[in-house]
Amino acid sequence: MSVIKLAVIPGDGIGKEVVPASLKVLDVLAELHGGLRFEYKQYPWSCEYYLEHGVMMPEDGIEQLKDSDAVFLGAVGNPNLVADHISLWGLLIKIRREFEQVINVRPARSMKGVTSPLANPKDFDLIVVRENSEGEYSESGGRIHSGEDEIVIQNAVFTRKATERAMRYAFELAKKRRSKVTSATKSNGIVHSMPFWDEVFHQVAAEYPGIQTESRHIDALSAFFVTRPHEYDVIVASNLFGDILTDIGAAIMGSIGIAPAANININGKYPSMFEPVHGSAPDIVGKGIANPIGQLWTASMMLDHFGYQDLGKNLLQAIQSTLEKGIKTPDLGGRSKMDEVIEEVINQLKNM
Repeated sequence: MSVIKLAVIPGDGIGKEVVPASLKVLDVLAELHGGLRFEYKQYPWSCEYYLEHGVMMPEDGIEQLKDSDAVFLGAVGNPNLVADHISLWGLLIKIRREFEQVINVRPARSMKGVTSPLANPKDFDLIVVRENSEGEYSESGGRIHSGEDEIVIQNAVFTRKATERAMRYAFELAKKRRSKVTSATKSNGIVHSMPFWDEVFHQVAAEYPGIQTESRHIDALSAFFVTRPHEYDVIVASNLFGDILTDIGAAIMGSIGIAPAANININGKYPSMFEPVHGSAPDIVGKGIANPIGQLWTASMMLDHFGYQDLGKNLLQAIQSTLEKGIKTPDLGGRSKMDEVIEEVINQLKNM
């Protein structure tokens, strides 16, 4: 019997609803597999925890998570309780940085049963590989002076090591898909970091002669995500550019509520973390209408990560079949409750 130890952090808002529901689905998958079991350790870290303790996680929180095989996260943030920069940097980004989760992976694809806002989405299926440790989200910088003399400096930090590993991850992923990698750049406007990014991309691309490559400026690429997303396979991007593109990817799918994400540790020293892209949606908490698809798709990515690709594929197919039957929450134009979606996903799995 193989055992996967999950550190479960439901977090805030609807995270406390969709995470427990998704664990039920994971248990069903493990039962159907017959040789797999999940062990869960729950952590109550959230904005409510912050109000009580003054921190988003205890001082030894990272140490507590180290023994897990992965972190299964719900949603972080409730600006009505705690400022976003405190909640994110105190929990989500802290885990990403200290566990060296240097790659962020977010897929986007047209889903039957979900209406895309695009007039003709043409069955797009793309995946963004985002550098997840530095770039524009570096903490380097500062503020001096005040009043009209106030100066704010925010430095973007790009290292060859981090840039190369994000690009190599993208190329290796493309080898398993449709053998095309697009680089998101802005070297016609950002004069130091982006020309460097382009140079490294061309150098790494030379190691993969069988992969088709192209570079697109981020402004044009953002537009192309809307006008012709079907042309893209794997996109590699810096921290900020990847963040922007993946939100567009979620939007063209039809709802940010179905978008998943994986924060990958590639050196094996620490666990990776899996989370949906959606926020905590405090306005619908307790109404039973939270969309569990993002959390479930995140679970599918986690299964793939652990080498259970068949289970991951089955879960994604069960999600797709459920949506096609019209069993979906109101944010997708449906009338179903979250529990009804979960029940149908489980039914689909048991009948495969």
